Amino acid sequence: MARTSKSALVLCMDVGFSMSNAAPGQESSFEQAKKVIQKFVQRQVFAETKDELGLVLFGTDNTKNPLATDGQYQNISIHRHLTIPDFELLEEIQNDIHPGSQQADWLDALVVCMDLLQKETLGKKCDRLNIALLTDLSSQVCADQLDVIISNLKRAGVTLQFFLPFPADGPEDAGEGGSGGDGGAPRPPHGKGLSREQQKGLEMVRQVMTSLDEESGIEEVHSFSYALEKLSIFKRLDRRPMAWPCTLTIGSSLSIRIVGYKAVTEEKVKKSWTVVDAQSSRRDDVKRETVYCLHDDNETEVQKEDTIQGYRYGSDIVPFSKVDQEQMKYKSNGKCFSVLGFTKQSMINRHHFMGSQAIKVFAPRDDEHACIALSALIRALDSMGMAAIVRYAYDRRSNPQVGAAFPCVKETYECLIYVQLPYMEDLRQFSFASLENNKKFAPTEEQLSVVDSLIDSMMLVEESEDGEMEDMFKVNHIPNPQFQRLFQCLHAKGLNPGAPLPLIEPWLKRVLGRPQAVEARCRAPLQEAKRKFPLKEVVRKKEQKTSADVFGNGKEDPDAKKAKVDEEEDYNLADISEGNVTSVGSVDPVKDFRALVRQKTLSFGEVCQQLTLRIEQLLGNKSTPYYMKAITCIQAFREQSVKAANAELFNSYMQSLKRSIPDRSLQEFWDLVSSDGLTLISKDEVEGSTVSKQEANQFLLMEEKMEEVEAPPVEDPGDVDDLLDMM
Repeated sequence: MARTSKSALVLCMDVGFSMSNAAPGQESSFEQAKKVIQKFVQRQVFAETKDELGLVLFGTDNTKNPLATDGQYQNISIHRHLTIPDFELLEEIQNDIHPGSQQADWLDALVVCMDLLQKETLGKKCDRLNIALLTDLSSQVCADQLDVIISNLKRAGVTLQFFLPFPADGPEDAGEGGSGGDGGAPRPPHGKGLSREQQKGLEMVRQVMTSLDEESGIEEVHSFSYALEKLSIFKRLDRRPMAWPCTLTIGSSLSIRIVGYKAVTEEKVKKSWTVVDAQSSRRDDVKRETVYCLHDDNETEVQKEDTIQGYRYGSDIVPFSKVDQEQMKYKSNGKCFSVLGFTKQSMINRHHFMGSQAIKVFAPRDDEHACIALSALIRALDSMGMAAIVRYAYDRRSNPQVGAAFPCVKETYECLIYVQLPYMEDLRQFSFASLENNKKFAPTEEQLSVVDSLIDSMMLVEESEDGEMEDMFKVNHIPNPQFQRLFQCLHAKGLNPGAPLPLIEPWLKRVLGRPQAVEARCRAPLQEAKRKFPLKEVVRKKEQKTSADVFGNGKEDPDAKKAKVDEEEDYNLADISEGNVTSVGSVDPVKDFRALVRQKTLSFGEVCQQLTLRIEQLLGNKSTPYYMKAITCIQAFREQSVKAANAELFNSYMQSLKRSIPDRSLQEFWDLVSSDGLTLISKDEVEGSTVSKQEANQFLLMEEKMEEVEAPPVEDPGDVDDLLDMM
């Protein structure tokens, strides 16, 4: 297993008064430099690395460093010692770093950074030591100890980077690709070129960087604008290559030691969401408890130890204990990469590749025999255009897969690439009518030519000056927009919890857009395609009605026909498969009530009595979810009463229920009943009803006058039970 490399970096930022200078309408060098270090720390925080970071400021009004003696190394402060970066550092950068009123020697600040690195990395295994210095080079510099500083940098193995407000090649030849390829960086402030101090400082920067690396040292000098552009993309999460040692077997007599690595796998957002208190934002202030209850009338609580898993099989639940689940699992001997046979690569359809990963299979470096054997197999498969079909199991707990292992031969390495293939259940079969034999949908030659031109204009591959084909839209270089947006919002909320989320950054919107060159090329072909394939609005013709539809055929009364349809519409296969319902239960009382009404095993009055008992139990809980469930019961009660042409039971219950509302403190529930318009059944709906339409309309409105008009004395709530006895 490869050990993750760890580095230590010190950010050294100039906050002197010259950094605050800016031309009208332009951002000062201080603000640009501050954004650079903010972006860098953001990347480190969200990348979840173990790299340590420190922050040194020079040009400050105070002095805070261990070298500040005898008037030396003044106005230089160590703001943060080496530690893993966090949100606290981001808050400090945003709120605590302000422009100073002094100037300091950037070479002195470099020495303080070197001292900080050497002292605070003692005893730590750091593979890289880095210093990033951000300044406008406007301060006076003493170069007496420059050679000594360069020598110490080399001896300590410290790499150095400079970030300036202007290109390193100077304004006269900035367009020639200086500053790490940032020819478009802004010119020095005020539009007057570099000052004498800046020219002297820039010459010294070139001397330092070329002394450290003669060939590419100057490439580590960047402009602020270039750094901001590159740092806008959040750093990808570091992943250690995890080796998967196994044995490739062919039959029972040939085995080759192998090691697998995930070459491609879907990166998912780390599940770090948790429930916290809305006021304190502390997780410890919220305690979560899970309670298991039976689906009975009393909702009897049961212990977790007394529950087992159940698998829904149709309308039944098949119980499975933990022992059953263990016995049901696929049993294997452990890891497996067994070759079942070989086939032509052309026989494996590209659209059959599935799974969430591709695995590269190598031979162990320390096993010469395995390297020779695997190399022979890879080269034989490559020369013959074949692939191996293998059975793959990650470990003894994993279900087996069947996949294809393709040979991959490169200049520097060779390996097998394993991709999972589908089982029968994974394939989706669709049948569509052929368009070839339908002359109505056959395109003309002009239309085919237009589509060909459109495809040619939208090609994402172009020929380079060397004659090689280059990809203009490299998907593997595009950062995941989901990650970028999440980190942007997390950073904004972490620093400003009360502020609204920021807008999506423009570059993030452009990242998945069509390349500009392709956009320009395809504009004319798209217009031509629009002209050759016109869209016409199709107006639906009105269906012709016959005289029988208009006047009726007189054979059957329409109302009777409608009643018959309504009577049959509730019958379906699911209801039949559930068997007979014997009573109105508490889990789904509406469904049970309707089933009992259909079965007619009990009288309508008895079924209604059972439903009203459930309604009373629900109202006893006095909470909105139970109120809503009770209202659905009342709706079903009313609906079935109208169908059965029996209004007396429903009307009597509703009148009795209304009288009991004040004593039972159910005003909230009655407001819900009123909003749903669940009034009495009138004569217009059921012929045998004794309630007129006007009385039904006034039934819910009368509640507003209950406080003004003295109501008659109400007996105890037992009248509801008396009504049920009457049923």
